[in-house]
Amino acid sequence: MTLYIWRHPKPIAAEGICIGQTDIGVDRRKLKRLANQIERFTRLHQLPKVIWVSPLQRSLKVGQILAQRGFQYRVAPELAEINFGEWDGRPWEQIAKQEIDDWCDNFAHFTPDNGESLQQLFDRVEGWLAKRLVEQGNTPILAIGHAGWINAAKMITSGQDIPQVAADWPRSVDYLERIDIELFL
Repeated sequence: MTLYIWRHPKPIAAEGICIGQTDIGVDRRKLKRLANQIERFTRLHQLPKVIWVSPLQRSLKVGQILAQRGFQYRVAPELAEINFGEWDGRPWEQIAKQEIDDWCDNFAHFTPDNGESLQQLFDRVEGWLAKRLVEQGNTPILAIGHAGWINAAKMITSGQDIPQVAADWPRSVDYLERIDIELFL
């Protein structure tokens, strides 16, 4: 089965901010642009008009636009970006350097206060992928996700280990970029 997952559009005023599950807005034109891309892709490849979205508005609102065009959208909390806890929504420069150093040095297991570790994100991603594979068999899946989630899914499905240090984390996918991930039983 193939998971076709697009990264959400670029949020408004996100520069220099730690954004995980912060529910930050996106320009409506960019939301429509992604909806148009997904609609064209779905029509071209004759795929089911069902799309999975996270509850964060930068993903959810694209699903809502597609619903007006005959799609079904399904909200999955498991598709949300990593939870940075107390860091979420704060400027990076306001987060203690020692905390960031601790995170970079123990990348897989460090958890910001009230947040989740990379290991927890990987567990959440792996659980969602396994559930979709069992429930949907060979039916392709369309989704709108977040950079950290997408990177985790790519690493899991290619058999890579969770990075232990931040330097081993891959480059983020671009906004509006589609990634195709093959899932196997």
